[in-house]
Amino acid sequence: MDSKQQGAGPRETLGLVQAVAIVVGIVIGAGIFKAPSLVAMNTTSETWMLFAWVLGGVVSLLGALCYAELATAYPSAGGDYHFLHRAFGRHVSFLFAWSRFSVITTGSIALLAFVFGDYMTQIVPLGAHSSAIWGAASILALTWLNIRGVREGATVQLLLTIVEASGLVLVFVAGVVAALGGLGPSDAAAGSAASAAAGAAAAGGAGAARAFSWSAFGLAMVFVLLTYGGWNEAAYISAEIKDRKRNMVKAMVASILAVTVLYLLANWAYLAGLGMSGMAKSQAVAADLLKVSFGPVGAVLVSVMVAVSALTSINATMIVGARSNFALGRDWAALGKLGVWVDERGTPANALLVQGALALVLMMLGIATGSGFSTMVEYTAPVFWLFFLLSGISLFVLRAREPNAERPFRVPLYPVVPLVFCAACAYMLYSSLTYVGSSTFAGVNAAWVGVCVLAVGVLLLVVVARSSRPRAAR
Repeated sequence: MDSKQQGAGPRETLGLVQAVAIVVGIVIGAGIFKAPSLVAMNTTSETWMLFAWVLGGVVSLLGALCYAELATAYPSAGGDYHFLHRAFGRHVSFLFAWSRFSVITTGSIALLAFVFGDYMTQIVPLGAHSSAIWGAASILALTWLNIRGVREGATVQLLLTIVEASGLVLVFVAGVVAALGGLGPSDAAAGSAASAAAGAAAAGGAGAARAFSWSAFGLAMVFVLLTYGGWNEAAYISAEIKDRKRNMVKAMVASILAVTVLYLLANWAYLAGLGMSGMAKSQAVAADLLKVSFGPVGAVLVSVMVAVSALTSINATMIVGARSNFALGRDWAALGKLGVWVDERGTPANALLVQGALALVLMMLGIATGSGFSTMVEYTAPVFWLFFLLSGISLFVLRAREPNAERPFRVPLYPVVPLVFCAACAYMLYSSLTYVGSSTFAGVNAAWVGVCVLAVGVLLLVVVARSSRPRAAR
């Protein structure tokens, strides 16, 4: 059989450590260098702030257990797409895949490329369009790397994740240095006066004593869970993990535990160096901490840390994003070119090419529209959480519909654990709808952005369905 025909498919080539590196690389992004300020702003004490980060890890772990059952029972390169296909049919799964392809995944790659370019420019400027050049170069290089083979992409991912995790360890060390150096919160805040002044109004007097508010804590959890986002992407490599019946669960649990520990270390360091009030007022909490601990060198270190984090997330997102596009091509004849798998390399080559090309197009759109593009991607959050909730519900549907299916791993305390996870998804859907409903984009209510994405998907579905014969979900 030709290795490039649709009959070829994923093989078990990824080890446990490589799988963990991919998931950790997706989860840990630039968010941990920004979100802690917003969480501190909406919590009333250090205890509540740290509890929010622990709770975020717990909710993510509950979700990981649900996905571990789905991924071991129905291993597929399609991940969520495959689960939705089996539970709700090909039309729902098509709209999910379209949303990921058109904005969620490719848009994230483009935005992360901008972040990488912005921070690399601080280190090695390349002229007037330095950020765009660095960003486009990252997309081209990583797309080429992953087309070369899954082992190459996974190996680079492991190395990048080690460097990325080392960056968070550096933040922890900076906190220790600040604490041992006798630098109090007031000194730390003074270390970045401009940043503190800019954030003072938004903090709303964060340093003052405030009564606990569930609504404020809920908002803090929105930022926490967004920072933990991405662990579910492990499902997209479920068909490629060696000994997946055991390693799938280990990979997901180990990833969440590693991220939770790193996040707690980072937040402890921010508290040690800046204090609760300093965190809430900071506009660049990691930069402020490293400036306090290491002086001017700290600014360079922050640029390197954020650039590596962005690069790590780009690579991991490319790996999993292309696999959902590959699954889409396998199920719809009209999109069959996406379903080509190069067996000797272990990669969905066409899916990677199309994904990289669209990400570059979205980068150009971002250059043309400025912050409007970033806003557009943010406003698709309700669409993301809607399908995330449906993925959680699919666990109940498939247990009822296919009770005799082999399930190497079963969610403990069923149905309590998946119910709690679905409730968390529903809350995030509600929160994102509230945020979008109160905002505008190009002069109209921002909620229409997600509606338009789905509407275009429906039109495309009609066209594709007319020229495609149904295929069984794989």
